Amino acid sequence: MKLLQKRQQQPARRSNTSSIRQARPTQADLNDRYAFRRNRTLTGSLSSGVASAGEHRAEFKSSRVQAHDLRHHRRRLLGVLVGVIAVSAGLFALIYQSIAIPRVTADTPVPLDHVLYEGKIQEYLSGRPAERFRFSLNADALAAYLRANGLPEVAGVSADTKFAGFGVSELTLTMRRPAVAWKTRGSEVYVDNRGIAFERNYYTKPGVKIVDRTGIQAEDGQVLASNRFLGFIGMLIGAMQTQGYTVTQVALPAATTRQIEVAVDGVTYPIKFSVDRSAGEQSEDAARSVRYLASRGAQVEYLDVRVSGKAYYK
Repeated sequence: MKLLQKRQQQPARRSNTSSIRQARPTQADLNDRYAFRRNRTLTGSLSSGVASAGEHRAEFKSSRVQAHDLRHHRRRLLGVLVGVIAVSAGLFALIYQSIAIPRVTADTPVPLDHVLYEGKIQEYLSGRPAERFRFSLNADALAAYLRANGLPEVAGVSADTKFAGFGVSELTLTMRRPAVAWKTRGSEVYVDNRGIAFERNYYTKPGVKIVDRTGIQAEDGQVLASNRFLGFIGMLIGAMQTQGYTVTQVALPAATTRQIEVAVDGVTYPIKFSVDRSAGEQSEDAARSVRYLASRGAQVEYLDVRVSGKAYYK
C-alpha cells in the first residue's frame, strides 16, 4: 500500500508544469496569435525559386517578385512623368503660338494707326477662333478681310508672324504705295499701280501730277472722279513702268471724261489713252509706237493708242 501511495505522488516540478499547460490562454492572446490567419488564405512564397499563381498580388513575396514590382512601379512613374511633360510642352506650345493680343507693324516712314488695324484683326480672329494661332493663321484671308472692311490700303499680311510676349503676336502689314494722288469729294484719294484707290497713305506723296481740263468742277473746286477712273490711271502708270517708261503727268482733256493724255519722261509728246480699253494692252501699243517713232526720227505732236491694234500720230 505504501508503494502505491508513493507512485501516485507527483514531483513539485511536474505539477507546476502541468498547471501551466492546463492554464487557458486569454482571448487577447488568441487574437494576437491568430489574427493574421483568420478569414483569409495566405498566398505567395518567400522563396525566389518557387513560383505561385498571382505572386505579384500575394501576401508573401520573394526578393525576385519584389524587384519586379519595383521595376514596374518605376516604369509607371516614368510614364506618368513623360505624360505630364508632354502635356506641359503642348500647352506651352499653344500659348507660344497663340494670338490672344495682336500687334501690327509695317515698314513705312509714317507710323501706323495701330488701334484701328489691331481692332479689325481682333474682329477677324473673334469670328475664326481656329486661326488664333500663328501656325493656323490664313494671312491671305486676313488681308482680304481688312480690305473688305474699310482698309483698302492694306496690300497684304505677312505669314511670318513673331512672338511678342505671353499671348501676344506681331503681324507685319504691307501697305500700298501710291502711284498718283487726286483730291475728290472733299478728300484726297491715292491710287497704287494696281489701280486700287485708298485714302490712308503711309508713304511720301507721289510725284505724278493730274491736270484737269474737263471743266467739270465740284464743291470747293475739287474734281469728282470715280474709283474706276482712278483705278485705270493707277494701272496705266504701273503698266508703263513695266514697259520701261515713267509717267510724269496725267491730263484730262476738255469736253471728255473717257480718255486721258499722259506725259512720259523722255518723250516730247503726249500719249492719248482710253479708259474703255485695257491699260496693259494700251501701254504695250504705246511702247511699241514710241520706239518705232524714235527709230524713224519723226516729229510728233501727239500719239493716240485708243483703238485696238492701231496707233495714230500727228
